[in-house]
Amino acid sequence: MNGIPEPDEFRAEARKWLDTVAPHRAADGEWGSGSDSVAVFENWTEEQEREHTARAQEWERLRHDQGWGALNWPAAYGGRDLPAYYEQLYRAEEAAFDVPRRTEIFPVTQQLVAPAIRIWGTEEQRQRWLCPMLRTEELACQLFSETEAGSDLAGVRTRAVRDGENWVLQGHKVWTSGATVATWGVAVCRTDPEARKHAGITVFLVRMDAPGVSVRPIRQMTGGASFNEVYLDGVVVPDTDRLGAVGEGWRVTLSVLAAERLDSGNLGLDNADRAVELARHLPRPLTGGERQQAADLYVRALVQRLIGLRVTGALVAGREPGAEASVGKLYATETMRRTSDLVSELLGPRLVADTGEWGTYAWTEHLLGAPGYSIAGGTDEIQHNILAERVLGLPKEPVR
Repeated sequence: MNGIPEPDEFRAEARKWLDTVAPHRAADGEWGSGSDSVAVFENWTEEQEREHTARAQEWERLRHDQGWGALNWPAAYGGRDLPAYYEQLYRAEEAAFDVPRRTEIFPVTQQLVAPAIRIWGTEEQRQRWLCPMLRTEELACQLFSETEAGSDLAGVRTRAVRDGENWVLQGHKVWTSGATVATWGVAVCRTDPEARKHAGITVFLVRMDAPGVSVRPIRQMTGGASFNEVYLDGVVVPDTDRLGAVGEGWRVTLSVLAAERLDSGNLGLDNADRAVELARHLPRPLTGGERQQAADLYVRALVQRLIGLRVTGALVAGREPGAEASVGKLYATETMRRTSDLVSELLGPRLVADTGEWGTYAWTEHLLGAPGYSIAGGTDEIQHNILAERVLGLPKEPVR
């Protein structure tokens, strides 16, 4: 297609292409049939995660190579120079087809890391990394959080020391999704311990199979291990794999975090919808309180979608979304909490015993997983601080 197609025309073309390469998603049918999974974080083994990732990579490569990936990127990277919201239009069409579900590492690679490389990378780095990441030949995880730093990412202690044309990394990262299948890890490191904490940070891309990198799964309450600890023990990283200037890593990190907030606004909507359906199909009359909770969740999901449209509207207008992104993240985590509250009220004891009954015990995966998103992607407290200080202009918290 030449130029920018109209949204309806674009969606029709996307449907036409999808019809040629993927089967339509089979409807689950009546309530009580099909999958009842509402897991927030998967409980795969490492082998299962690798198998699913490989299938998703094959699909992402196909759509990229046929002009349906990297839609808002220049043609040099396999894109079509379309407005950013066209990716959302495409996703709406793809949802009707049976294609591999994208796990967290795919948006991290394509929507967080690749744009950061485009902004901060050298031309050689863009040529080396962008196409492979947009095609998902190479995947990237985030080596950001540390146990000692808590929610204060600028307090990282992982050290990177210059050694000629290389850097030697020493430290420990935690809560890393996709570490077992990633090719690269984006590591936030302290390179100048004497500088003020935001100024002494540098970002590196680290090969996840490099000597000295070890990945240890973290067992979740649900029994799975979606997250990992990553140990960096004397890992040698060439200076050519440094992203951005030495000491400018905080600015690089902020660009990734901003994109992460944009990607968080749709969290939990499918499960909120499923919880409302559970209320409709409960084999007993709802109490007045239960009806109120279900109605509140229904309205809340609608409002969350409207917040997402505001973010899209900002993108359409050529603006970087501001407060909408942090509001969307906060709103989404609260939606997940309220989904848990409604389901607990509706199911009571049926929630805690695995009797094999459809749509009951499966909800434990949501209840145990949902609290994680009040931490992931920037804690609720951090989002409140962003809104208070940067949007409302309130004074910063006093330093204790």
